Amino acid sequence: MKISIVTVCFNCADTIEGTLASVLNQAHENIEYVVVDGGSTDGTQTVVTALNGRVRKFISEPDHGIYDAMNKGIGLAEGDFVGFLNADDLYVDEKVISDIVAAAAAQEADAVYGDLLYVRRDNIDKVVRYWKTGQYLPGAFRLGWVPPHPTFFCRRELLETFGGFDANYRIAGDFELMLRLIEKHRIRTAYVRRPLVRMRVGGRANTIGGMWCGNREILRAFAANGIRPSPSFFLRKPLSKLAQLGKRPARAVPRPTV
Repeated sequence: MKISIVTVCFNCADTIEGTLASVLNQAHENIEYVVVDGGSTDGTQTVVTALNGRVRKFISEPDHGIYDAMNKGIGLAEGDFVGFLNADDLYVDEKVISDIVAAAAAQEADAVYGDLLYVRRDNIDKVVRYWKTGQYLPGAFRLGWVPPHPTFFCRRELLETFGGFDANYRIAGDFELMLRLIEKHRIRTAYVRRPLVRMRVGGRANTIGGMWCGNREILRAFAANGIRPSPSFFLRKPLSKLAQLGKRPARAVPRPTV
């Protein structure tokens, strides 16, 4: 099974080397790595091109935002499944893609996802929040459930059938895509019951302004897909995040090889 991994980036020279290494060190052999750069000016392109062609496809040009860049990645991808890894995130170990492939094959799934670890920006060994996703149940999105997007892998043919990211969103385009695929179209999902990605904390979505904008976009996403959120949606969502602060993986997670 061929897996395409897409990383979109812009001025990420200080973190992208670790991201690249965590993909290129995966044990699964049939990986197509696609990097879409928005025209960085900090040397990001030099970091990528220094890998002597190990990144299968690399483009660097201006885009119209992160979701436009991700759609470019989908257009370049040729794998059976497509996943997205942010330019400052890392896979937790070299078996992540092998586990994704095994789950997809065993459960004949259209999409696979797992758990995510939020880590400090200056110390990826320091877990500050454990996003334990759980199995999808119909109606779960209405109650505030959503899988972590960096752990989400979907069949490429379904992204072509149902469409990629709506580039009109600024923050919640990944939520809208997964809502549309999983809750609206009821594609078959498989859950890998362990952490798959380390995500550095921070980013616009975690600021007050970003959360306000994100919540407005989430309401728009529900309306666009003909789904009504539960009246308790915006209460359940922050409460679930608070609960995640006290959780830790049952087993120690090894440091990724970077």
